[in-house]
Amino acid sequence: MNPQFLMDGLIAGAMIGLGAIGVTLTYSILRFANFGHGELLSWGAYLALAVSGGLGLLSTSLMRPIGPFSFGWSLPLAAIIAILLTGLLALAVDAVLFGRLRARGSAVIILVMASFGASLALRSLLEFLFTSKPAYFTKALQIAMPMGAGLRATPDQLLSLGIALLAVLAVHLLMTRTDIGRSMRAVSENPALAGIAGVDVRRVIRVVWMLGAGLACLAGIMTGLLVQIRPYLGHDLLLPLFAAAILGGIGSVPGAMLAGLIVGLSEAAAVQLVGAEWRAAVSFVILVAVLLFRPRGLFGRPA
Repeated sequence: MNPQFLMDGLIAGAMIGLGAIGVTLTYSILRFANFGHGELLSWGAYLALAVSGGLGLLSTSLMRPIGPFSFGWSLPLAAIIAILLTGLLALAVDAVLFGRLRARGSAVIILVMASFGASLALRSLLEFLFTSKPAYFTKALQIAMPMGAGLRATPDQLLSLGIALLAVLAVHLLMTRTDIGRSMRAVSENPALAGIAGVDVRRVIRVVWMLGAGLACLAGIMTGLLVQIRPYLGHDLLLPLFAAAILGGIGSVPGAMLAGLIVGLSEAAAVQLVGAEWRAAVSFVILVAVLLFRPRGLFGRPA
């Protein structure tokens, strides 16, 4: 087996872990599985692409590659704007759809089905605006650098892996060391009791949407940078995202990232062992195995 699968799996797993954090936070606070979460990855990537292109038109110097990387300063600047816009998109979807259903006291299955509808609508709108043709942040080619032990990686891949790990650390510190993080954990434990204790539940919900969407946007941008951007980018990652969220334990940020790495490595190993056509089945097998043998995941709390 080629040891390169370890590097490929770690990089793919880091992107899965970032997206899975949004899934696990949404479920722990709002108590439903949001199947539209994958579309936030796609929207984040396309928004960054559009903003980056606009900045490049204003100043071509912003498109000049930074050091060993394939992109210029237009992409980091566009990423910041895209994260904010993706967060606003998530808030808009919640205000128009999920918030109204919660106010009516709709059953969980209604919220889940509504998320399917939101996913389809967002993906169709994305295809209408940008077409189905793959897009790229840059056409520059990078040569993978030897890392030792038969492993190779490009500067973009190493940067993406580092950013993903730093983002997870930042979210973990936010959840454990800040007032809003403690409020989020309180709402996750008991929304009604948290509200009685003075926690602004609506504010917590807004923060969760912004945080989850921002991380999804970041994952989408880095996935698009390393591979390509297309409307089905997030949809194709949806099953791995849920597998990682459940394996890591609902509500656990470090667990989601660790599980994402496990899913990514498992998929990369499957490609080496049985072929790329079985890659998608790995996440499903992991998901079923966790639900059967350890439903609370690696770091989830027992009921």
